Amino acid sequence: MTESLIWWSIAIYLLIAIGIAIMSRQGPSESMSGYFLGNRQMNGFVSALSYSATTYSAFMMVGLAGLTYAGGVGALGFEIIYFAGVSLVAVFGPKFWAVGKKFGFVTPSEMLGHRYNSKHVAMAVSIASCIFLIPYSAVQLAGVGYLLQGITDGAITFTTGVVLATVIAIFFSYIAGIRSVMWTDSLQAIMMIVASTLVAFLVIQGLGGFGALFDTLATEHPQSLTVPGPGLFSFVTFLGLTIPWFFFSISNPQVSQRLFMPSSLRSMRHMLIGFLVFGFIYTMVSVLWGFSALAAFPSLERADLATPTLLASEFVPPVLGVIVMIGIMAAAVSTIDSIMLTLASMVSRDVYANVKPNVSEKRQLLVGKFVVPVIALMALAFAELQLDLIAVLSVAASSGLVAMVPALIGAFYWKRGTGVGALISVVGTSVFVLLMYATGNSLLGLPAGVWGIVVASVLFVGVSLATKPHQATTDAFFAAISEELSKKRSTTTDQATKEATA
Repeated sequence: MTESLIWWSIAIYLLIAIGIAIMSRQGPSESMSGYFLGNRQMNGFVSALSYSATTYSAFMMVGLAGLTYAGGVGALGFEIIYFAGVSLVAVFGPKFWAVGKKFGFVTPSEMLGHRYNSKHVAMAVSIASCIFLIPYSAVQLAGVGYLLQGITDGAITFTTGVVLATVIAIFFSYIAGIRSVMWTDSLQAIMMIVASTLVAFLVIQGLGGFGALFDTLATEHPQSLTVPGPGLFSFVTFLGLTIPWFFFSISNPQVSQRLFMPSSLRSMRHMLIGFLVFGFIYTMVSVLWGFSALAAFPSLERADLATPTLLASEFVPPVLGVIVMIGIMAAAVSTIDSIMLTLASMVSRDVYANVKPNVSEKRQLLVGKFVVPVIALMALAFAELQLDLIAVLSVAASSGLVAMVPALIGAFYWKRGTGVGALISVVGTSVFVLLMYATGNSLLGLPAGVWGIVVASVLFVGVSLATKPHQATTDAFFAAISEELSKKRSTTTDQATKEATA
Protein backbone atom coordinates (compact mmCIF):
# COMPACT_ATOMS: atom_id res chain seq x y z
CA MET A 1 0.00 0.00 0.00
CA THR A 2 1.71 3.18 -1.21
CA GLU A 3 1.72 6.54 0.53
CA SER A 4 0.22 8.21 -2.55
CA LEU A 5 -2.69 5.74 -2.60
CA ILE A 6 -3.42 6.61 1.04
CA TRP A 7 -3.36 10.37 0.47
CA TRP A 8 -5.54 10.16 -2.65
CA SER A 9 -8.02 7.96 -0.78
CA ILE A 10 -8.20 10.43 2.10
CA ALA A 11 -8.81 13.25 -0.39
CA ILE A 12 -11.66 11.36 -2.09
CA TYR A 13 -13.23 10.52 1.28
CA LEU A 14 -13.05 14.17 2.34
CA LEU A 15 -14.71 15.36 -0.87
CA ILE A 16 -17.62 12.93 -0.39
CA ALA A 17 -17.96 13.61 3.34
CA ILE A 18 -17.83 17.40 2.88
CA GLY A 19 -20.53 17.14 0.21
CA ILE A 20 -22.77 15.16 2.57
CA ALA A 21 -22.08 17.58 5.44
CA ILE A 22 -22.97 20.60 3.31
CA MET A 23 -26.18 18.97 2.05
CA SER A 24 -27.19 18.27 5.65
CA ARG A 25 -27.40 22.00 6.41
CA GLN A 26 -30.88 23.43 6.92
CA GLY A 27 -29.89 27.07 6.99
CA PRO A 28 -27.83 28.67 9.75
CA SER A 29 -28.41 27.22 13.23
CA GLU A 30 -29.04 30.14 15.56
CA SER A 31 -30.10 28.18 18.64
CA MET A 32 -28.25 25.83 20.96
CA SER A 33 -30.83 23.12 20.26
CA GLY A 34 -30.48 23.53 16.50
CA TYR A 35 -26.68 23.44 16.43
CA PHE A 36 -26.01 20.84 19.11
CA LEU A 37 -29.16 18.63 18.88
CA GLY A 38 -30.34 18.99 15.28
CA ASN A 39 -33.58 20.57 16.58
CA ARG A 40 -34.47 17.19 18.14
CA GLN A 41 -35.60 15.95 14.72
CA MET A 42 -33.21 13.09 13.91
CA ASN A 43 -34.78 9.94 12.46
CA GLY A 44 -34.08 6.40 13.66
CA PHE A 45 -31.90 5.29 10.74
CA VAL A 46 -29.49 8.23 10.87
CA SER A 47 -29.50 8.13 14.69
CA ALA A 48 -28.57 4.42 14.71
CA LEU A 49 -25.67 4.85 12.29
CA SER A 50 -24.42 7.98 14.04
CA TYR A 51 -24.72 6.43 17.50
CA SER A 52 -22.73 3.44 16.21
CA ALA A 53 -20.02 5.53 14.55
CA THR A 54 -19.68 7.74 17.64
CA THR A 55 -19.51 4.81 20.10
CA TYR A 56 -17.40 2.42 18.02
CA SER A 57 -14.44 4.63 17.38
CA ALA A 58 -10.72 4.00 17.01
CA PHE A 59 -11.17 1.99 20.19
CA MET A 60 -12.72 -0.92 18.28
CA MET A 61 -10.66 -1.70 15.19
CA VAL A 62 -7.41 -0.46 16.75
CA GLY A 63 -8.04 -0.70 20.51
CA LEU A 64 -10.19 -3.84 20.85
CA ALA A 65 -8.15 -5.66 18.21
CA GLY A 66 -5.01 -4.69 20.15
CA LEU A 67 -6.60 -5.77 23.43
CA THR A 68 -7.46 -9.15 21.88
CA TYR A 69 -3.90 -9.45 20.58
CA ALA A 70 -2.50 -8.77 24.07
CA GLY A 71 -5.17 -10.35 26.28
CA GLY A 72 -6.88 -13.05 24.26
CA VAL A 73 -10.52 -14.04 24.55
CA GLY A 74 -10.95 -11.97 27.71
CA ALA A 75 -11.21 -8.94 25.41
CA LEU A 76 -14.44 -10.38 23.98
CA GLY A 77 -15.87 -10.76 27.47
CA PHE A 78 -14.86 -7.19 28.23
CA GLU A 79 -16.76 -5.87 25.21
CA ILE A 80 -19.80 -8.09 25.80
CA ILE A 81 -20.15 -6.46 29.23
CA TYR A 82 -20.34 -3.09 27.49
CA PHE A 83 -22.91 -4.56 25.10
CA ALA A 84 -25.02 -5.64 28.08
CA GLY A 85 -24.76 -2.12 29.47
CA VAL A 86 -26.46 -0.72 26.37
CA SER A 87 -29.67 -2.10 27.88
CA LEU A 88 -29.51 1.00 30.10
CA VAL A 89 -30.54 3.03 27.05
CA ALA A 90 -33.83 1.12 26.96
CA VAL A 91 -34.39 2.02 30.62
CA PHE A 92 -33.18 5.62 30.70
CA GLY A 93 -33.59 6.67 27.07
CA PRO A 94 -37.34 7.42 27.12
CA LYS A 95 -36.95 9.43 30.33
CA PHE A 96 -34.07 11.47 28.90
CA TRP A 97 -36.15 12.12 25.79
CA ALA A 98 -39.26 13.08 27.79
CA VAL A 99 -37.58 15.66 30.06
CA GLY A 100 -35.51 17.00 27.18
CA LYS A 101 -38.66 17.62 25.19
CA LYS A 102 -40.54 19.12 28.16
CA PHE A 103 -37.85 21.44 29.53
CA GLY A 104 -35.70 22.01 26.43
CA PHE A 105 -32.50 20.57 27.89
CA VAL A 106 -29.46 20.71 25.62
CA THR A 107 -26.96 18.81 27.80
CA PRO A 108 -27.13 16.00 30.38
CA SER A 109 -25.45 18.32 32.89
CA GLU A 110 -28.17 20.93 32.36
CA MET A 111 -30.74 18.23 33.08
CA LEU A 112 -29.01 17.25 36.34
CA GLY A 113 -28.69 20.89 37.38
CA HIS A 114 -32.43 21.37 36.87
CA ARG A 115 -33.41 18.12 38.57
CA TYR A 116 -31.39 18.92 41.70
CA ASN A 117 -32.14 22.67 41.54
CA SER A 118 -28.42 23.45 41.60
CA LYS A 119 -26.35 25.29 39.00
CA HIS A 120 -23.27 24.04 40.86
CA VAL A 121 -24.20 20.45 39.98
CA ALA A 122 -24.45 21.39 36.29
CA MET A 123 -21.09 23.16 36.43
CA ALA A 124 -19.37 20.33 38.31
CA VAL A 125 -20.62 17.68 35.85
CA SER A 126 -19.49 19.82 32.90
CA ILE A 127 -16.00 20.42 34.28
CA ALA A 128 -15.54 16.77 35.31
CA SER A 129 -16.66 15.68 31.83
CA CYS A 130 -14.01 17.92 30.26
CA ILE A 131 -11.31 16.56 32.57
CA PHE A 132 -12.02 12.94 31.63
CA LEU A 133 -13.21 13.27 28.02
CA ILE A 134 -10.32 15.31 26.68
CA PRO A 135 -7.97 12.31 27.28
CA TYR A 136 -10.63 10.08 25.68
CA SER A 137 -10.64 12.43 22.67
CA ALA A 138 -6.88 12.09 22.57
CA VAL A 139 -7.37 8.32 22.33
CA GLN A 140 -9.25 8.79 19.05
CA LEU A 141 -6.53 11.03 17.65
CA ALA A 142 -3.84 8.59 18.74
CA GLY A 143 -5.75 5.79 17.00
CA VAL A 144 -5.48 7.65 13.69
CA GLY A 145 -1.80 8.40 14.34
CA TYR A 146 -0.95 4.75 15.06
CA LEU A 147 -3.01 3.61 12.07
CA LEU A 148 -1.34 5.85 9.48
CA GLN A 149 2.11 5.32 10.98
CA GLY A 150 1.73 1.54 11.04
CA ILE A 151 0.12 1.10 7.64
CA THR A 152 2.82 3.17 5.89
CA ASP A 153 5.70 1.79 7.97
CA GLY A 154 6.44 5.26 9.32
CA ALA A 155 6.23 7.17 6.02
CA ILE A 156 3.28 9.11 7.48
CA THR A 157 4.27 10.05 11.01
CA PHE A 158 2.16 9.69 14.15
CA THR A 159 1.97 13.47 14.52
CA THR A 160 0.80 13.94 10.92
CA GLY A 161 -2.06 11.51 11.51
CA VAL A 162 -3.06 13.22 14.76
CA VAL A 163 -3.04 16.70 13.23
CA LEU A 164 -5.00 15.50 10.18
CA ALA A 165 -7.74 13.96 12.36
CA THR A 166 -7.94 17.13 14.48
CA VAL A 167 -8.39 19.42 11.47
CA ILE A 168 -11.05 17.18 9.91
CA ALA A 169 -13.00 16.93 13.18
CA ILE A 170 -13.03 20.71 13.68
CA PHE A 171 -14.11 21.27 10.08
CA PHE A 172 -17.05 18.84 10.24
CA SER A 173 -18.17 20.32 13.57
CA TYR A 174 -18.35 23.81 12.09
CA ILE A 175 -20.21 23.03 8.86
CA ALA A 176 -23.63 22.40 10.43
CA GLY A 177 -23.05 21.34 14.01
CA ILE A 178 -24.48 17.99 14.99
CA ARG A 179 -26.44 17.58 11.73
CA SER A 180 -23.28 17.46 9.61
CA VAL A 181 -21.65 15.17 12.19
CA MET A 182 -24.59 12.74 12.18
CA TRP A 183 -24.92 12.58 8.40
CA THR A 184 -21.18 12.10 7.87
CA ASP A 185 -21.34 9.53 10.69
CA SER A 186 -23.85 7.56 8.61
CA LEU A 187 -21.44 7.39 5.67
CA GLN A 188 -18.63 6.41 8.01
CA ALA A 189 -20.63 3.68 9.77
CA ILE A 190 -21.58 2.01 6.49
CA MET A 191 -17.95 2.11 5.32
CA MET A 192 -16.76 0.72 8.65
CA ILE A 193 -19.06 -2.27 8.84
CA VAL A 194 -18.94 -3.36 5.18
CA ALA A 195 -15.21 -3.00 4.55
CA SER A 196 -14.01 -4.34 7.91
CA THR A 197 -16.21 -7.43 7.70
CA LEU A 198 -15.02 -8.19 4.17
CA VAL A 199 -11.38 -7.76 5.18
CA ALA A 200 -11.84 -10.02 8.20
CA PHE A 201 -13.03 -12.84 5.97
CA LEU A 202 -10.19 -12.27 3.46
CA VAL A 203 -7.54 -12.35 6.21
CA ILE A 204 -8.99 -15.49 7.77
CA GLN A 205 -9.12 -17.17 4.37
CA GLY A 206 -5.49 -16.16 3.82
CA LEU A 207 -4.62 -17.89 7.09
CA GLY A 208 -6.35 -21.09 5.94
CA GLY A 209 -9.90 -20.50 7.18
CA PHE A 210 -11.51 -20.40 10.61
CA GLY A 211 -10.38 -23.93 11.49
CA ALA A 212 -6.75 -23.23 10.63
CA LEU A 213 -6.79 -19.91 12.48
CA PHE A 214 -8.03 -21.41 15.72
CA ASP A 215 -5.78 -24.47 15.33
CA THR A 216 -2.80 -22.10 15.11
CA LEU A 217 -3.98 -20.20 18.18
CA ALA A 218 -4.61 -23.42 20.12
CA THR A 219 -1.16 -24.76 19.22
CA GLU A 220 1.04 -21.67 19.41
CA HIS A 221 -0.94 -19.35 21.70
CA PRO A 222 -3.20 -21.59 23.80
CA GLN A 223 -3.53 -19.06 26.62
CA SER A 224 -5.20 -16.57 24.25
CA LEU A 225 -8.22 -18.90 24.09
CA THR A 226 -8.53 -19.38 27.84
CA VAL A 227 -9.56 -17.24 30.80
CA PRO A 228 -7.85 -15.20 32.21
CA GLY A 229 -5.54 -15.38 29.16
CA PRO A 230 -1.84 -14.74 28.56
CA GLY A 231 -1.34 -12.28 31.42
CA LEU A 232 -3.09 -8.99 30.62
CA PHE A 233 -6.30 -9.93 32.41
CA SER A 234 -6.80 -11.01 35.99
CA PHE A 235 -10.19 -11.05 37.67
CA VAL A 236 -9.50 -7.71 39.36
CA THR A 237 -8.18 -6.13 36.14
CA PHE A 238 -11.22 -7.42 34.27
CA LEU A 239 -13.57 -5.88 36.86
CA GLY A 240 -11.69 -2.58 36.75
CA LEU A 241 -12.10 -2.42 32.98
CA THR A 242 -15.68 -3.66 32.66
CA ILE A 243 -17.53 -1.83 35.45
CA PRO A 244 -16.96 1.64 33.94
CA TRP A 245 -17.64 0.21 30.47
CA PHE A 246 -21.03 -1.17 31.57
CA PHE A 247 -22.23 2.36 32.42
CA PHE A 248 -20.72 3.96 29.29
CA SER A 249 -24.07 4.59 27.58
CA ILE A 250 -25.30 6.90 30.37
CA SER A 251 -22.07 8.13 31.98
CA ASN A 252 -20.49 9.51 28.78
CA PRO A 253 -22.28 12.75 27.89
CA GLN A 254 -21.44 12.60 24.18
CA VAL A 255 -23.51 9.40 24.12
CA SER A 256 -26.30 10.29 26.56
CA GLN A 257 -26.80 13.66 24.82
CA ARG A 258 -27.91 11.65 21.77
CA LEU A 259 -30.97 10.58 23.76
CA PHE A 260 -32.33 14.14 23.42
CA MET A 261 -32.07 14.07 19.61
CA PRO A 262 -34.55 11.50 18.17
CA SER A 263 -37.77 12.97 16.79
CA SER A 264 -39.88 10.39 18.65
CA LEU A 265 -39.66 7.37 20.93
CA ARG A 266 -40.15 5.20 17.87
CA SER A 267 -37.03 6.74 16.33
CA MET A 268 -35.20 6.04 19.57
CA ARG A 269 -36.22 2.36 19.47
CA HIS A 270 -35.00 2.10 15.89
CA MET A 271 -31.74 3.76 16.94
CA LEU A 272 -31.20 1.23 19.74
CA ILE A 273 -32.05 -1.83 17.63
CA GLY A 274 -29.85 -0.65 14.75
CA PHE A 275 -26.98 0.03 17.13
CA LEU A 276 -27.21 -3.44 18.73
CA VAL A 277 -27.08 -5.17 15.33
CA PHE A 278 -24.18 -3.01 14.19
CA GLY A 279 -22.35 -3.41 17.49
CA PHE A 280 -22.56 -7.20 17.60
CA ILE A 281 -21.13 -7.56 14.08
CA TYR A 282 -18.41 -4.98 14.66
CA THR A 283 -17.37 -6.51 17.98
CA MET A 284 -16.93 -9.97 16.47
CA VAL A 285 -15.00 -8.55 13.51
CA SER A 286 -12.64 -6.58 15.80
CA VAL A 287 -11.91 -9.63 17.97
CA LEU A 288 -11.27 -11.77 14.88
CA TRP A 289 -8.83 -9.13 13.63
CA GLY A 290 -6.92 -9.31 16.91
CA PHE A 291 -6.74 -13.11 16.78
CA SER A 292 -5.71 -13.03 13.10
CA ALA A 293 -2.89 -10.59 13.83
CA LEU A 294 -1.71 -12.75 16.72
CA ALA A 295 -1.59 -15.83 14.48
CA ALA A 296 0.13 -14.04 11.59
CA PHE A 297 2.39 -11.57 13.43
CA PRO A 298 3.03 -12.84 16.97
CA SER A 299 5.94 -10.52 17.80
CA LEU A 300 4.63 -7.01 17.29
CA GLU A 301 6.29 -4.27 19.33
CA ARG A 302 2.90 -2.77 20.38
CA ALA A 303 -0.44 -4.54 20.53
CA ASP A 304 -2.13 -1.43 19.06
CA LEU A 305 -0.19 -2.07 15.82
CA ALA A 306 -2.19 -5.28 15.19
CA THR A 307 -4.71 -3.65 12.85
CA PRO A 308 -2.26 -1.44 10.90
CA THR A 309 0.05 -4.44 10.39
CA LEU A 310 -2.81 -6.56 9.06
CA LEU A 311 -3.96 -3.86 6.66
CA ALA A 312 -0.43 -3.44 5.30
CA SER A 313 0.10 -7.20 4.88
CA GLU A 314 -0.22 -9.40 1.81
CA PHE A 315 -3.53 -10.77 3.14
CA VAL A 316 -5.40 -7.57 2.26
CA PRO A 317 -5.64 -6.07 -1.27
CA PRO A 318 -4.30 -2.49 -1.13
CA VAL A 319 -7.54 -0.86 -2.30
CA LEU A 320 -9.65 -2.71 0.26
CA GLY A 321 -7.07 -2.08 2.95
CA VAL A 322 -7.14 1.65 2.33
CA ILE A 323 -10.96 1.66 2.45
CA VAL A 324 -10.84 0.05 5.90
CA MET A 325 -8.14 2.50 6.94
CA ILE A 326 -10.40 5.40 5.88
CA GLY A 327 -13.29 3.79 7.78
CA ILE A 328 -11.26 3.55 10.99
CA MET A 329 -9.99 7.10 10.61
CA ALA A 330 -13.54 8.29 9.98
CA ALA A 331 -14.76 6.46 13.10
CA ALA A 332 -12.16 8.23 15.23
CA VAL A 333 -13.08 11.59 13.70
CA SER A 334 -16.76 10.84 14.33
CA THR A 335 -16.13 10.30 18.02
CA ILE A 336 -13.89 13.30 18.56
CA ASP A 337 -16.19 15.76 16.78
CA SER A 338 -19.13 14.44 18.80
CA ILE A 339 -17.11 14.89 22.02
CA MET A 340 -16.03 18.37 20.97
CA LEU A 341 -19.63 19.44 20.30
CA THR A 342 -20.89 17.92 23.56
CA LEU A 343 -18.18 19.49 25.72
CA ALA A 344 -18.58 22.82 23.93
CA SER A 345 -22.32 22.79 24.60
CA MET A 346 -21.71 21.92 28.26
CA VAL A 347 -19.12 24.66 28.76
CA SER A 348 -21.29 27.32 27.12
CA ARG A 349 -24.64 26.17 28.57
CA ASP A 350 -23.67 25.03 32.05
CA VAL A 351 -20.50 26.95 32.91
CA TYR A 352 -20.54 30.22 30.95
CA ALA A 353 -24.32 30.77 31.19
CA ASN A 354 -24.28 30.04 34.93
CA VAL A 355 -21.36 32.39 35.56
CA LYS A 356 -23.06 35.10 33.46
CA PRO A 357 -26.83 34.74 34.10
CA ASN A 358 -29.38 35.91 31.50
CA VAL A 359 -26.88 35.62 28.67
CA SER A 360 -28.63 35.19 25.31
CA GLU A 361 -28.91 31.91 23.42
CA LYS A 362 -27.01 33.46 20.53
CA ARG A 363 -24.14 34.39 22.84
CA GLN A 364 -24.06 30.87 24.32
CA LEU A 365 -23.82 29.43 20.81
CA LEU A 366 -20.96 31.79 19.93
CA VAL A 367 -19.05 30.71 23.05
CA GLY A 368 -19.72 27.05 22.23
CA LYS A 369 -18.27 27.47 18.75
CA PHE A 370 -15.19 29.14 20.21
CA VAL A 371 -14.66 26.27 22.66
CA VAL A 372 -14.69 23.58 19.94
CA PRO A 373 -11.14 24.17 18.60
CA VAL A 374 -9.80 24.81 22.10
CA ILE A 375 -10.90 21.31 23.16
CA ALA A 376 -9.48 19.87 19.94
CA LEU A 377 -6.07 21.42 20.52
CA MET A 378 -5.98 20.20 24.13
CA ALA A 379 -6.79 16.67 22.93
CA LEU A 380 -4.08 16.93 20.27
CA ALA A 381 -1.48 17.90 22.89
CA PHE A 382 -2.54 14.98 25.09
CA ALA A 383 -2.41 12.53 22.14
CA GLU A 384 1.20 13.50 21.46
CA LEU A 385 2.15 11.93 24.81
CA GLN A 386 1.38 8.49 23.26
CA LEU A 387 0.30 6.91 26.55
CA ASP A 388 -0.55 3.25 27.21
CA LEU A 389 -2.81 0.85 25.34
CA ILE A 390 -5.67 2.66 23.59
CA ALA A 391 -8.30 0.37 25.16
CA VAL A 392 -6.92 0.83 28.68
CA LEU A 393 -6.74 4.62 28.34
CA SER A 394 -10.35 4.65 27.08
CA VAL A 395 -11.54 2.83 30.17
CA ALA A 396 -9.47 5.08 32.42
CA ALA A 397 -11.53 8.01 31.13
CA SER A 398 -14.76 6.08 31.75
CA SER A 399 -13.60 5.29 35.31
CA GLY A 400 -13.83 8.99 36.09
CA LEU A 401 -17.16 9.46 34.36
CA VAL A 402 -18.87 6.90 36.63
CA ALA A 403 -18.87 9.75 39.16
CA MET A 404 -22.07 10.92 37.44
CA VAL A 405 -23.87 7.56 37.44
CA PRO A 406 -25.47 7.57 40.94
CA ALA A 407 -26.72 11.15 40.42
CA LEU A 408 -28.16 10.15 37.01
CA ILE A 409 -29.93 7.09 38.41
CA GLY A 410 -31.18 9.10 41.36
CA ALA A 411 -32.48 11.81 39.06
CA PHE A 412 -35.05 9.42 37.63
CA TYR A 413 -35.58 6.85 40.37
CA TRP A 414 -34.90 8.38 43.79
CA LYS A 415 -36.84 11.46 44.87
CA ARG A 416 -34.77 11.65 48.06
CA GLY A 417 -31.61 12.53 46.10
CA THR A 418 -30.39 16.07 46.76
CA GLY A 419 -28.31 18.69 44.99
CA VAL A 420 -25.68 18.62 47.73
CA GLY A 421 -25.48 14.82 47.46
CA ALA A 422 -25.06 15.00 43.68
CA LEU A 423 -22.43 17.75 43.92
CA ILE A 424 -20.33 16.01 46.59
CA SER A 425 -20.63 12.69 44.74
CA VAL A 426 -19.43 14.11 41.40
CA VAL A 427 -16.62 16.28 42.80
CA GLY A 428 -15.45 13.82 45.46
CA THR A 429 -15.38 10.81 43.13
CA SER A 430 -13.64 12.73 40.34
CA VAL A 431 -10.88 13.84 42.73
CA PHE A 432 -10.64 10.31 44.15
CA VAL A 433 -10.23 8.71 40.71
CA LEU A 434 -7.61 11.27 39.65
CA LEU A 435 -5.64 10.63 42.85
CA MET A 436 -5.81 6.88 42.31
CA TYR A 437 -4.41 7.15 38.80
CA ALA A 438 -1.73 9.55 40.05
CA THR A 439 -0.62 7.10 42.75
CA GLY A 440 -0.60 3.80 40.88
CA ASN A 441 -4.32 3.00 40.46
CA SER A 442 -4.59 0.55 43.34
CA LEU A 443 -6.28 0.73 46.73
CA LEU A 444 -6.55 -2.49 48.75
CA GLY A 445 -5.64 -4.28 45.54
CA LEU A 446 -8.58 -2.82 43.55
CA PRO A 447 -8.33 -0.28 40.68
CA ALA A 448 -10.24 2.98 40.21
CA GLY A 449 -12.65 1.25 37.85
CA VAL A 450 -14.01 -0.71 40.82
CA TRP A 451 -13.73 1.95 43.51
CA GLY A 452 -15.24 4.76 41.42
CA ILE A 453 -18.83 3.52 41.38
CA VAL A 454 -18.61 2.48 45.06
CA VAL A 455 -17.32 5.87 46.25
CA ALA A 456 -19.81 7.78 44.06
CA SER A 457 -22.75 5.73 45.36
CA VAL A 458 -21.76 6.03 49.03
CA LEU A 459 -21.25 9.79 48.76
CA PHE A 460 -24.49 10.39 46.85
CA VAL A 461 -26.70 8.29 49.11
CA GLY A 462 -24.99 9.30 52.37
CA VAL A 463 -24.98 13.05 51.74
CA SER A 464 -28.51 12.99 50.28
CA LEU A 465 -29.85 11.30 53.41
CA ALA A 466 -28.18 13.98 55.52
CA THR A 467 -29.65 16.88 53.48
CA LYS A 468 -33.07 17.87 52.16
CA PRO A 469 -34.19 17.69 48.51
CA HIS A 470 -35.89 20.61 46.73
CA GLN A 471 -39.37 19.11 46.77
CA ALA A 472 -41.13 21.38 44.26
CA THR A 473 -38.48 20.88 41.56
CA THR A 474 -38.36 17.13 42.20
CA ASP A 475 -42.13 16.75 41.93
CA ALA A 476 -42.27 18.83 38.74
CA PHE A 477 -39.47 16.77 37.17
CA PHE A 478 -41.15 13.43 37.86
CA ALA A 479 -44.55 14.80 36.79
CA ALA A 480 -43.06 15.93 33.47
CA ILE A 481 -41.75 12.44 32.75
CA SER A 482 -45.16 10.88 33.41
CA GLU A 483 -46.94 13.54 31.37
CA GLU A 484 -44.74 13.29 28.28
CA LEU A 485 -44.61 9.49 28.25
CA SER A 486 -48.37 9.10 28.81
CA LYS A 487 -49.00 11.67 26.06
CA LYS A 488 -46.81 9.67 23.70
CA ARG A 489 -48.51 6.39 24.65
CA SER A 490 -51.90 7.97 24.03
CA THR A 491 -50.83 9.21 20.59
CA THR A 492 -49.44 5.78 19.69
CA THR A 493 -52.67 4.07 20.80
CA ASP A 494 -54.79 6.48 18.73
CA GLN A 495 -52.65 5.83 15.65
CA ALA A 496 -52.93 2.07 16.12
CA THR A 497 -56.72 2.34 16.48
CA LYS A 498 -57.02 4.37 13.29
CA GLU A 499 -54.88 1.85 11.39
CA ALA A 500 -56.97 -1.06 12.71
CA THR A 501 -60.27 0.51 11.66
CA ALA A 502 -59.05 1.80 8.30
